[in-house]
Amino acid sequence: MQELDERKLKILKAVIQNYLDTGEPVGSRTISKYSDLNLSSATIRNEMSDLEDLGYIFQPHTSAGRIPTDKGYRLYVDMLLQDKVQEVNDMKDVLIEKADKLENLLQHVARLLAVNTNYTTMVTTPQYKKKVKFIQLTELDENQVLAVLVFEGNIIKNKIIPVSTSLNRETILKLNIILNTFLQGLDLAEINLPVISKMKEQAGDYQMIVNDILEAIMQAVSESDDFEIYTSGATNILKYPELSDREKASELLYTLEEKKMLTEIIQDKIDDEENRGIQVYIGNETPVESMKDCSVVTATYEIEEGVYGKVGIIGPKRMDYEKVVSTLQSLMVQLDDIFKNKT
Repeated sequence: MQELDERKLKILKAVIQNYLDTGEPVGSRTISKYSDLNLSSATIRNEMSDLEDLGYIFQPHTSAGRIPTDKGYRLYVDMLLQDKVQEVNDMKDVLIEKADKLENLLQHVARLLAVNTNYTTMVTTPQYKKKVKFIQLTELDENQVLAVLVFEGNIIKNKIIPVSTSLNRETILKLNIILNTFLQGLDLAEINLPVISKMKEQAGDYQMIVNDILEAIMQAVSESDDFEIYTSGATNILKYPELSDREKASELLYTLEEKKMLTEIIQDKIDDEENRGIQVYIGNETPVESMKDCSVVTATYEIEEGVYGKVGIIGPKRMDYEKVVSTLQSLMVQLDDIFKNKT
């Protein structure tokens, strides 16, 4: 943003807003009609040429106007997110009526967003940030040990672990102490190499058991037994010419139908407390290959501490970012009110 003066920023914003409205390349004559610019077409052409050299806009073919690049969209969105003031709309009453059941609420949110934005939407059921609360090893027989893994929120996972030698009570007690001393209160990201090395050092001859327990924990943490993704408005993408190509549309619809392919977006930054607000993925920033011609805007909702889900809106790169961001910000406020019983 530092490489652009105020005039260039205004012209870039005007180009993007015109392109969002029309889907057509924008010329200098169109920009000159903006009353707050008061610039000649020649001056605007020069500024647009500079913006093109800097990589914010480009000319799709000779004699055409300009359209935004991913870099231009990124700057526009960053300015929008920085300056946007939260606006609370009238969705609260509608959502509260559906709040008796979380599943109905989330499905209703997906449908409501699709209708209000005219884009494709997705909403996930909440995921639990699984911190280890307690581990209990119990011998089943000479060749098997039962590991009971208790996570925050009283989520319990049972894993049967094969062992090559029988473990006596003293050894099992020692392993229980080691596991709980080092792992209690940690989540997957915090179980790092130094922690594992210290555990193995303490375990001595029983390092393989510790390895097996850690694998069981990793598996339990990565499991999403009841995880669901609700989508709505999938056919809305066909309304936009740049996404209606048969091959592109087929890939997008398949991604939305399969849903599992959306997990890369859903999981991205959900564990990062600093990035739980609005996230915008433009073009190649999108981690899902079939959505490289799209923009995806997501927001993270929180039911309670450690319990998070995501809401996302998928559309063309020329989507109405201001409306989408405003709608998601408003929705987060309403969900926050519902989940935390605010008035």
